[in-house]
Amino acid sequence: MIITTTNAVEGRSIREYKGIVFGEVITGINMFKDIGAGLRNIFGGRSQGYEEELQNARQEALAEMGQRAAALGADAVVGVDVDYEVLGADNGMLMVSVSGTAVALD
Repeated sequence: MIITTTNAVEGRSIREYKGIVFGEVITGINMFKDIGAGLRNIFGGRSQGYEEELQNARQEALAEMGQRAAALGADAVVGVDVDYEVLGADNGMLMVSVSGTAVALD
């Protein structure tokens, strides 16, 4: 499955538009990562725990979207958009949602 933020796949023609597909992941940050991030916030530096959690959530959302596109008979997803949201001020829930257009290629 080709997944791209561009509106076309270089060297290939879009034969058919299958529809808009989505992938969503909502994940919680565990207490230990939250403590580590709090210390980083005080002393400075990057939060490796949060960064890893964000990368994993993004990959899961993209994979889910790709599976939904494949179920429609698509070869690719074009025009992909990735959005991030923190749910609730104090609960540490992170939402990653991705969307794009599933297409069949020549």
